[in-house]
Amino acid sequence: MIQALPKPITFDEFVVWYPENSEHRYELHNGLIVEMPKPTGEHSRVAGFVAVKLGIEIERLNLPYFIPKECVIKPRRDESEYEPDVIVLDERTIEDEPRWERESIITKGNSVALVIEVVSSNWSDDYALKLEEYEALGIPEYWIVDYLGLGGRCYIDSPKQPTLSVYQLIDGEYQEKQFRESDRIESLAFPQLNLTASQMFSAGRVVR
Repeated sequence: MIQALPKPITFDEFVVWYPENSEHRYELHNGLIVEMPKPTGEHSRVAGFVAVKLGIEIERLNLPYFIPKECVIKPRRDESEYEPDVIVLDERTIEDEPRWERESIITKGNSVALVIEVVSSNWSDDYALKLEEYEALGIPEYWIVDYLGLGGRCYIDSPKQPTLSVYQLIDGEYQEKQFRESDRIESLAFPQLNLTASQMFSAGRVVR
């Protein structure tokens, strides 16, 4: 899964290296290029469902947000780069991003209303590495959608079950709330959102 290079590289070196029209997705983790697991059909359905629901809410309430098709987050450290499954950007602050218009790169936490990662086999990155980086960057809200209950017991308890972990930035640190089954999701960015955890998780299941 990890493509080894002779030495760790920087964010800008990674941007230059990234192959055009690649069939694979890559991220930069602590200077190392990581080939990301290809999303499964269920994973893609969940991410798409969430993006549609949030898009409807943005239009319904005329919120100053938009959801880009592609986006890269550059954390404060120069050795990492992440491509979230879903990201909601703030129209009011995006003009202050020096690399957005030409490269679709986000460098400031206040450009982001919400970032969402849908858990797959590399779940530890979502619960540890990315959480720490998003908090340090000052992203106000972060969702981890663990629709299969893959995360470690230290994150989602035992017995493991599908869990939505919502992290909200309060006084510079993330405070966590977890939602399961019929729990209505509580969001700072979308306070009127009428969506339960089970509705989100079931989006990945194919009805025959």
